[in-house]
Amino acid sequence: MRPDKRRTSDLADEAHGEEGGLVFHPMDQFLVKPLFGDGPVGMFTITNVTLWMALTVVCIIALLVLGTRKRAIIPSRTQSVAELAYGFIFKMVEDVAGKEAIKFFPLVMTLFLFIVFANFLGLLPMSFTTTSHIAVTAVMAMGVFLLVTLLGFFKHGLGFLGIFWISSAPLILRPILALIEVISYFVRPLSHSIRLAGNMMAGHAVIKVFAAFAAVLAISPFAIVAITAIYALEVLVSFIQAYVFAILTCVYLKDAVSDPHH
Repeated sequence: MRPDKRRTSDLADEAHGEEGGLVFHPMDQFLVKPLFGDGPVGMFTITNVTLWMALTVVCIIALLVLGTRKRAIIPSRTQSVAELAYGFIFKMVEDVAGKEAIKFFPLVMTLFLFIVFANFLGLLPMSFTTTSHIAVTAVMAMGVFLLVTLLGFFKHGLGFLGIFWISSAPLILRPILALIEVISYFVRPLSHSIRLAGNMMAGHAVIKVFAAFAAVLAISPFAIVAITAIYALEVLVSFIQAYVFAILTCVYLKDAVSDPHH
């Protein structure tokens, strides 16, 4: 065999791990796979995404329904968590979006709990993080965007367009600022969804990379320490990203329910 062909063959073997090299694929954990069988994924195929989204809903029901079924003056741990979440989100909606937006509290509460439970479940071994997929986060972000836009026009009519006109700015700058405001408004669902999906995907990919290095005896202690630190950070990020998604929803709702000229 010619030397160049032998070298090419060796490189191919190493890439596929046939020479015992360290080969890992940190993005494989985000693949959508059928839950039953190995066929193609269709519109109605039950996948790993379906399973973990269903488990997220079950966790929310367990917390809010089963956990508060036997309410008491001295609450149980589950009731305390449910009441804490309720009060936390209610105050956030009231403080950020105003009293007029309180009627949309169930929406914000649902989004927050779904995201926070999906994020936390994704930290379990062999689990799937549904919020790491832009298809999931984009549906939620687009739903918020359409609700805010339709609500704004329903409540204020064409006066809702006043949110794009910065009356406090110098007259010569107002058209330029209006164009910037229009662009930023229509970019909202994109940034709203990518922020959540990107943060969840990046953190889990880093954990998988360090987990692969943990198999190497020489650096395994350092890799284990790094995994522990990153995992703790991911727990915090999981909550923060749910909070950011919810508070941005409140900010957008404020644009729809408040006077666009103030």
